[in-house]
Amino acid sequence: MHAFRRAIEDRDLDAALGLMRDDVVFRSPVVHRPYQGRDALRQILAAVMEVFEDFRYVQEIGAVDARDHALVFEARVGDKELQGCDFIRLDDAGAIEELTVMVRPLSATLTLAEMMKARLTGA
Repeated sequence: MHAFRRAIEDRDLDAALGLMRDDVVFRSPVVHRPYQGRDALRQILAAVMEVFEDFRYVQEIGAVDARDHALVFEARVGDKELQGCDFIRLDDAGAIEELTVMVRPLSATLTLAEMMKARLTGA
């Protein structure tokens, strides 16, 4: 099991962030421009942990020593069921240098975008 998966399943934000480079790049399923840095990702992951309900990883793709990993998940946002995938790229030292999240279907993605905006902006 990838350490990031374990940290997220344990809802341990500090452990998840500890696996990342200071300059980690995060690509969101709902925002065009990538986020840069561990501090930005802290706020986003904290909000995601509030917004996603019944979150569970259902598949892990990538060898233990591989540089790229895919963690397929299922969750609920509001009344929408969703499927998604965390794509993780590691640097040569094994730290997460890039995290890209994709989510489907569109109706769930739109609900996710609304809920995240409310959490992150207080709107």
